[in-house]
Amino acid sequence: MKKFGLFGYPLEHSFSKKFFQDKFEREGRMDYSYQNFESPNALDLKKIVFENPDLVGLNVTVPHKMDILPMMDHADEIAQRIGAVNCIKIIRNGSGKAELHGFNTDAWGFELALRPILRPHHRRALILGTGGSAKAVSFVLRKLNIEHFFVTREQSRFHYSYADLNESTTKAFQIIVNCTPLGMFPDVDTFPNIPYEFLTQ
Repeated sequence: MKKFGLFGYPLEHSFSKKFFQDKFEREGRMDYSYQNFESPNALDLKKIVFENPDLVGLNVTVPHKMDILPMMDHADEIAQRIGAVNCIKIIRNGSGKAELHGFNTDAWGFELALRPILRPHHRRALILGTGGSAKAVSFVLRKLNIEHFFVTREQSRFHYSYADLNESTTKAFQIIVNCTPLGMFPDVDTFPNIPYEFLTQ
């Protein structure tokens, strides 16, 4: 049996388990399974890998994407440049010792979604949040030469705060990317505190 899973906290919002279970069933992979490994402590990653010798891969979600990077035995160049890992391949040697190989697929997925809708006037962006997903979005925007700034809840001379967002700042940016957990299932009625009345079509 090959086991895969999702590591993060909390996980009640995640569709990953059902998605992969359905995928394995469709493809006739009866020797594959997928389960959630929920923990608020990133350090539990090593324990989970040790206690599940048939575990060969993990997806990683909030809030652990940045904290687990130093735990990787190997991390690909993109994950290192972003500073976050959201996908782990587990390779075990003959004695059963596990090596953790970290990757970042958030950047690839975001770029794939963004490119078809980009227009020449899309030159500046705001990123809501500063977590692992926000770092992946920043990586892609740098690659595409799109100037961008982060928006945080705290006042900082390096970032915008939500209090800074008004009609003029909103008009100065053509792209806004939500990298906060607000709006995720099951709290689909929550949303970032930005001045929506100034957004154009």
